[in-house]
Amino acid sequence: MDGISRQSLPELGEDPNRVYRLGIMGGTFDPIHYGHLVTAEQAREALDLDLVLFMPSGNPAFKQDKHVTGAEDRYAMTVLATAANPAFYASRFEIDRPGVTYTVDTLRELRSYYPDNVELFFITGADAILDILLWHDARDIARLATLIAATRPGYDINQACERIEGSGYPFDVRYIEIPALAISSTNIRTRVSEGKSVRYLTSESVIGFIRKNGLYRQGRAGSSKGDEA
Repeated sequence: MDGISRQSLPELGEDPNRVYRLGIMGGTFDPIHYGHLVTAEQAREALDLDLVLFMPSGNPAFKQDKHVTGAEDRYAMTVLATAANPAFYASRFEIDRPGVTYTVDTLRELRSYYPDNVELFFITGADAILDILLWHDARDIARLATLIAATRPGYDINQACERIEGSGYPFDVRYIEIPALAISSTNIRTRVSEGKSVRYLTSESVIGFIRKNGLYRQGRAGSSKGDEA
């Protein structure tokens, strides 16, 4: 792991006599919004996480055919949105790493960086659990981290549970219900491009950054394209 990457990670695991729990919140964060923040905070509380690491993806594998806002802008918005919570840490780890971003590579590097008394918890959406067996080296993902799957109220987790149980992979998945998951980055981009308000969907600091830098304006290529993030 190079020097830049090391500077992108907080220190954890200093006391060898205790176990630390590190949450990893990956995503495009284009832009980051209250759904992401509420999910991270509730996961932190439910699983007693010491810290949640927000990792804007550099060159996400699942969006190779879509327009994605520049990594520096997405990282800046993540820093602004997470600054007020001392249990949140915005990391440049993935955007500083060259090549396509795969979750398993990130988990491998985190596992090699942190001592054994740091447990890894990867936070994702319950919808993603349905497809996780198709992710690059899914078996290693199961070995490296506990998964925290965020669900919407009323979401039926049975299909996800059956798929995981039938995989034969050693996944440990914890499901938590998050009311704010109705918010999406796609909707925020669309509303900005249409000149509509996004207040109370994301933080005022992020809204100010979007306005100052002219992000997602109508007519900009791909301003309202892409999957939820």
